[in-house]
Amino acid sequence: MYKRIIALVDEPLKRVELIEEHPCPNGNEWMIYQYKRTSPLIISAWREGNKHHFLVKIGKERLNLIPSLAAAGIEEVYVEGDRVHIIHAGLAGAGVGVELRKGAENVIEAKIIEKGGGSKLGKGEIVTRKMYKVIVGIDDTDTKDEGATWLLAHKIGLEIEKMGLGYYLDHTTVQLYPKNPEKTQNCVSIALSFAVFPEYRYKICKSIKKLLKENTLSDNTAMAIYYGLFPSKSLKLFALKAKKEIVSLEEAKLVALRNNVDVIEITGEKGIIGAVAALGLAEHHNIAPKLPEDL
Repeated sequence: MYKRIIALVDEPLKRVELIEEHPCPNGNEWMIYQYKRTSPLIISAWREGNKHHFLVKIGKERLNLIPSLAAAGIEEVYVEGDRVHIIHAGLAGAGVGVELRKGAENVIEAKIIEKGGGSKLGKGEIVTRKMYKVIVGIDDTDTKDEGATWLLAHKIGLEIEKMGLGYYLDHTTVQLYPKNPEKTQNCVSIALSFAVFPEYRYKICKSIKKLLKENTLSDNTAMAIYYGLFPSKSLKLFALKAKKEIVSLEEAKLVALRNNVDVIEITGEKGIIGAVAALGLAEHHNIAPKLPEDL
């Protein structure tokens, strides 16, 4: 059985990021390959462990199903109120796949439209609660003698999920300029990604702010919040610059302003630079840890 299925909606862009936790320990790369190859709605697809990610356009496209070559995919995605409807179709196992999704966490309804199996067409519909992605950058919570920003951020992510505000999706450690004379030790900042229920979309920051204030050891702690699926190219460029050289607080604030990023001082403003930079590489796991010479 699938463990959890999440549909993150971006209405202005008419996009949904679908995240499915596959029953197999490391997921199914065949499924990623076939879905992306078969579905005109799918913009991109990738796997992180057993988590399958599909960035999908909202709409409907007929699938040209061909055994082996284009065997299965997503035929339709639409949002109705606080629910997201995803229709899967494929040869042989699509109907069975819907059965496996039926008991997944966050699934409201799963129904077979056509059973399929063997050489037959299978089709099924999954309905989940609508959720939004919120990405939070955090920096400067430790001192030279104690604390670790990555660990405190991880504990906060776990606590937010425990509070029922949404799901803790990701934790990205972003390496910043290693020669910064004001660094504590490793000079990294953290990006936390959450799937948040609509009613908590703008309340989650208050909870994170409170947890940071209660647990930080630094006088310069700050956070930055981005509401959306993927931070912009300008945020990524700022993060890359912050890896290679010292950037100013004013530049960080300007980039945040241009990208509708909320910047919040917890105990001070120096952490704003790293917090904003973390957002830019939150979705770039292969680049985030790299030192300047390896970019």
